[in-house]
Amino acid sequence: MIQKLENYIEAIFENDTTGHDLFHIERVKRLALYIGKKEGANLLMVEIIALLHEVLDDKLIDNLPNAKEEIKSLLSELPLTKLHIDEILFSIENIGYKGGNGIVLDSLEGKIVQDADRLDAIGAIGTARTFMYSGAKGQSMYDPEIEVRTSMSFKQYREQKSTAINHFHEKLFLLKNALQTETAKKIAAQRHAFMEQFVHQFMKEWNEI
Repeated sequence: MIQKLENYIEAIFENDTTGHDLFHIERVKRLALYIGKKEGANLLMVEIIALLHEVLDDKLIDNLPNAKEEIKSLLSELPLTKLHIDEILFSIENIGYKGGNGIVLDSLEGKIVQDADRLDAIGAIGTARTFMYSGAKGQSMYDPEIEVRTSMSFKQYREQKSTAINHFHEKLFLLKNALQTETAKKIAAQRHAFMEQFVHQFMKEWNEI
């Protein structure tokens, strides 16, 4: 069952250049399983949600209705109950941050994968992914004339021009307090501190001389 899901996501994400590649999905899966063991979750559901957590992301997938029908068809071929399939679909549809306008997931397993995905968005790897995504989307690493947005709708979050450095203030620095499991919160502390140090050093060098 897991192999079938891995083959499916490999076909979609093997050529990704936005930081949402197969390595990202593997890291999220590994983190989610670690958190899941600590939190007493259903590890099979954690693994399935983690593997599929990017397949209905609107910033990566062009035709969401078609993608959802594909996932429904794929899951229906697996030995899963309708209750489990509904939980998986709801989790992967709503796992994203969406400019702080995301939905709070119901299940422990969904919360765990959401936490793992947010952990991979912070720290050293999260910093690297931020610049990778900004480059892929044609955004600059920093522009003093583009102000940090303190509040925004989902549409503004997706469509308004921003920068990699602004993204730290608009999302990444906020993620530590958006985590839902105690295990994830402990992991986040050092990663958050690294980002603060990085942005401080970036701005110091930007403004020197």
